[in-house]
Amino acid sequence: MSARPISLAALLLLVAPVTQAVADNFRLDPAQSSLTFTFMQAGARNQGRFGRFDVSFTWDAAQPQSARLAVTVEIASLDTADKDRDGTLRSPDLFDAARYPQARFVATAITPVDATHYRASGKLTLRNATRDLTVPFTLKPAGTGTHSAQSMTGQVTIKRLEYGVGQGDWKSTQWVGDDVGVSFALRLLAQP
Repeated sequence: MSARPISLAALLLLVAPVTQAVADNFRLDPAQSSLTFTFMQAGARNQGRFGRFDVSFTWDAAQPQSARLAVTVEIASLDTADKDRDGTLRSPDLFDAARYPQARFVATAITPVDATHYRASGKLTLRNATRDLTVPFTLKPAGTGTHSAQSMTGQVTIKRLEYGVGQGDWKSTQWVGDDVGVSFALRLLAQP
């Protein structure tokens, strides 16, 4: 008689539904987020920001490798607090914002480094040039609920000339450096 309850218990374990973590979809909270860039011009460090960008993020903490991340930036929204410089940056010799109005990063893999640090590997398309890019970032719960909001921060350096941001005289790095630092502080809200 004792064998029957064990067999029944084993059967129940086999047919019991497996509990799986469900991925959460997050969208950008624009009012609480920033996307900035730094560059060297004539030997001085300058900073700018993008006023319009969007982020979509699908995240399952139990399976970070299944995460999805896409970032779209409206190039014309750049602001360096200098109207003449902003006009030059939007011009055909640099970003050419009229022909290439958006930059886009799509992660194809997210790799954990530790409990809060990750690397997003994917493709950055800027000015119609697409290159591989790995972006290190930190992800932590933001707000009261662990799933209600996430804080994503990080920074990466790109080479502007690899994306064609610098035509004619602007191909020279004599006055504007090739390295552009990009920093982000994003608040991402879980979608119902």
